Amino acid sequence: MNPNILVNLISKRVRQLTSGGTGSRPLLSETAGLGTADIALLEIIEAKMGHELAEDNPLFEPVKKKGKRG
Repeated sequence: MNPNILVNLISKRVRQLTSGGTGSRPLLSETAGLGTADIALLEIIEAKMGHELAEDNPLFEPVKKKGKRG
């Protein structure tokens, strides 16, 4: 996963958790002692949430392998 996408995903989820509105409840059963960023990251690690990036999205950049020089 692209680190920039991960940061944006966590930031968005933290805003949802702190807003008190729709989607503000953690998707984890045990959150004692965890901050909102910890909860958001664990939700991603435990595959409770994720993202999809369509190939026609301008942010989609396929990984290019570098060839040998010489």
